Parts: sequence; structure tokens; C-alpha cells
Amino acid sequence: MNSVLAFVLVLGPLIFIHEFGHFICAKLFGIRVLKFSLGFGPKVVGRTRGETEYLISAFPLGGYVKMYGENPGEEVAADQERFSFSHKATWQRFLVVLAGPLFNLLFAVLLFSTLFAVAGIYQPVQEARIGVVTPGSPAEKAGLKANDLVISINGSAVAKWIEVSQLIKDNGGKPINMEIRRGKEQLSVIGQPQMEQQKNMFGEVIDTRYMLGIRVAEELVRVSPIVAVHTGAQQTWALMKMTLLGIVKIIQKVVPASELGGPIRIAQVAGQQMQEGWLNLVHFAGLLSVSLGILNLFPIPILDGGHLVFFAVEAIRRKPLSVETRERLQMVGLILLVSLMLFVFYNDFRFLGNGG
Repeated sequence: MNSVLAFVLVLGPLIFIHEFGHFICAKLFGIRVLKFSLGFGPKVVGRTRGETEYLISAFPLGGYVKMYGENPGEEVAADQERFSFSHKATWQRFLVVLAGPLFNLLFAVLLFSTLFAVAGIYQPVQEARIGVVTPGSPAEKAGLKANDLVISINGSAVAKWIEVSQLIKDNGGKPINMEIRRGKEQLSVIGQPQMEQQKNMFGEVIDTRYMLGIRVAEELVRVSPIVAVHTGAQQTWALMKMTLLGIVKIIQKVVPASELGGPIRIAQVAGQQMQEGWLNLVHFAGLLSVSLGILNLFPIPILDGGHLVFFAVEAIRRKPLSVETRERLQMVGLILLVSLMLFVFYNDFRFLGNGG
């Protein structure tokens, strides 16, 4: 039940924000919006206000904004052309479609910025204080503990964590004598570094060096709203690059395609994040908003990115693609999308079957 509630709390606002981007941009250009739906399929509940019907539909995995004259070849009365999507300039139609993914990315910036403004930002401490001791590592065997303050290494005084890292790296794998302060005590410990591989988030080896298995301590720092917004934008940009790189790694088979998850996996993770606290859930929503924005920009017919390609081609050719060509391409896009959905559902059920 928690997973279902968390899924609704996370995905509902993201779908709304995406469709609201299309909606508000269409309104700004004077396009008549006939329907604003959260979900697909049969109408569950709805209400008409002005020229638009707002509704919730049966299948909640998406939504849509239906605009007057949006379908190629749709009959539009001459005196109504100024309200028709297909009769607007190419750049205006491009922006209406782009607004959905763009609003998801901007919403991620808003979520992260709010999170940082309210909770603060974790930053490494200035001093040489141990934050994490890896279980089973040489550091744990030597008796090092979290919150120990490193005073010296092999007789060389240290004041900052970068000095600790450099001295361990330069020691060539020989035993390390460390003076530490633990509370009011000053202790001497000897650790034997071991050669370890450093891997990135995709499991690729990026470095091999001698390590003890310790990480610097972090502290929660309160920041101004300006810093929070700046950091929120940086976080969103970093996640955008990570999302794109992750897709490249799947294509390169560095990351197995089985890692792709669908709605069931998302619901499970959302439920776990909600159990760990609302801040975790908000952070997960931001991450998912970035993914939704990026994936919708992929140049696959039927997705927003596919329509953007159509408009770009139209701008270059000075005329739109034929209705037949667009319909054929959209059918290909639909087959690709349905195939992908079936694959991620298969991954989800296999994940559940393995006790995930």
C-alpha cells in the first residue's frame, strides 16, 4: 500500500507538470485546448471549464493535452484557424511540444532547490575527519572508526583530508602509521593498505591504487536561497548527463538491459524512499522528473522528441512531411514504445520473482 501511495504521490505531479507545460504554452500562443487529461483511456471523472475538459482517465501511466487542429489533415474552419495548432508557425508548435519535457527539467530544479534550502547541503568537512570506514577494509582491521580525527601519517602532520588521501596514495602500499584523536584520547594505529579498483557508478574500473577504506566526514551546511537554486540547477544538470550516459552504457552493454525498470520497480523504490523520509521521496521525485524530461526528448516518433524532429525537418524543407509519412513513422514509434514497455514489465516481474 505504501508503494502504491508513494507511486501516486511521485508520478501524479510529474505527469501534471509535463502536461501543464504543453497546456500553458499552447494557451500563450492562442491555441484552443480541448482536453487536459491525467492518464489515458476511458474517462473516470472530468469537468469542463471554458473551452477545456479537465479529466482523470483510467490508466495513470501518462497523460495528454488535446489541442484543436493538432492532427494533420484535421478539418478546421477558416474563421477558426487562429485557434488551430496546425496553423501556428513552426517555431510555435516546436515550443508547445518542447514545453512538456522542459517543465519536467525545471520542476526538478525546483524540487532540488527547495530540498537544499530547507534541509541544507552535505559538504565534506575541512578537517581530516573520517566519516565512513568500509566494512572488512584494512581501516576496520586496524581499528579505525567513524569520527576519528587524523593528526599525522607516518610522522607527517595533516590538517586536511586531501593530505590524508595523498599520503596514503604515495606510500606505495607499505604499512601506514596513523596518529588519530578519538574524543579526548590520542591513539596510534597501523594500517596495511591494499590494492583496490575504483569503479564509477556504471561499474567501470577508472583507477587502481592502494587504499585503506576510509572516506571523509560530511556535514550538513545551511545555505542561502540563491545557493540552493544554483546547487539545484547543478544537480539537475548532473543528473541529465548521467541519464544520457546511462543510456549510452546500456547500448554499449556496459550496463545490462535488465537494469531497466518500469512502473512496478518505480513504485517499489518510491515506497522505500517514503519509508526513509519525505526528503528522500522528494529527491527521488526530482531524479524521476529528470528522467521523464530526458526520455521524452528522444527522437522517437510518438514521443515529444519525435514531434520535435518533424518540426525541425519542416523548418528545413519549408513544408511539413506528408500525412502518410508521419503516420508510418508514428506507427514505427508506437511499436518501439510498446516493445520497450513490454520489456520493462518483463524486467519488473522477473525482479519480483527474484525477491526484489
